[in-house]
Amino acid sequence: MRQYRSDKVPANPAETITRAIIERLEAGVRPWRQPWAGGPVSRPLRVCGTPYRGANVIWLWMAAQARGFASPTWMTYHQAQLLGGQVRKGERGTLAIFYKSYTKEVENPGTGEREDEARRVLKSFTVFNVDQIDRLPERFLPVTMPLPELNERDGALDAWFAAVPARLRHGGGEAYYMPSTDEITMPEIAAFRSRDHYRATLAHEMAHWTGHASRLDRTLGNRFGSDAYAMEELVAELTAAMIGAELGLPVDHLDDHASYLASWLKVLKTDSRAILTAAAKAEEASAFLLASQARGQAQEAERLAA
Repeated sequence: MRQYRSDKVPANPAETITRAIIERLEAGVRPWRQPWAGGPVSRPLRVCGTPYRGANVIWLWMAAQARGFASPTWMTYHQAQLLGGQVRKGERGTLAIFYKSYTKEVENPGTGEREDEARRVLKSFTVFNVDQIDRLPERFLPVTMPLPELNERDGALDAWFAAVPARLRHGGGEAYYMPSTDEITMPEIAAFRSRDHYRATLAHEMAHWTGHASRLDRTLGNRFGSDAYAMEELVAELTAAMIGAELGLPVDHLDDHASYLASWLKVLKTDSRAILTAAAKAEEASAFLLASQARGQAQEAERLAA
């Protein structure tokens, strides 16, 4: 007999996630700031070690933060059993989401013929954090990793950002991306509280850079109308959080875009799937930046070897 408590699977998981995010935002908390310290920063991980994507990243960060979990790894009850583990008595599961694709036969209104139509439906399942499970193999035990020496780390991070082929200039007192010139403007590094604060802000502006028509061609206006600007800022902030998780940037160096809170709340309260859209767009943007950086690094290596 199962010895854990699992909340009833919600009929609409998108609404469940959105309500929780709205509650955090109204309390002044950005739920996409990953919660744990003392180890390498990470996206939430599946039992096989691959990272979760999209809205699951934000949602599982929120769950870990709210319940004090130190491990980034999550698994189902059955997966824990297969590993010889046991979810502790009284532990409550957390939902995770996925899209299930299927086909449905519908009538074509033009021809009257029956044809298959591809559809997707949002589903959810229950997962548990490693911190809730006993008797797992040692590889799931938390490992505290020391940060590399400051100069070594700074050099690696500076090289990472330099390899992204975005046009960047320094000057003035504001950070922004200008689509008309396809250029990022940043204040000098000395104007920031720390180099990591500078990097997190640059990641935010690089996220905007990915949306240019020559890259991801990100358009949100058709769906969100006058709220598209706030949605783009939300996409950029989520992208910066995801890039920060990849690079190990500290959790408290994402800027407080307080002026956007009201706009984000308005959009989320109007459309329960808006956060899913923003998270998916941020996933695309972070993947594009990672790929662009890798290409730029390879090209620089080829140039030096020539």
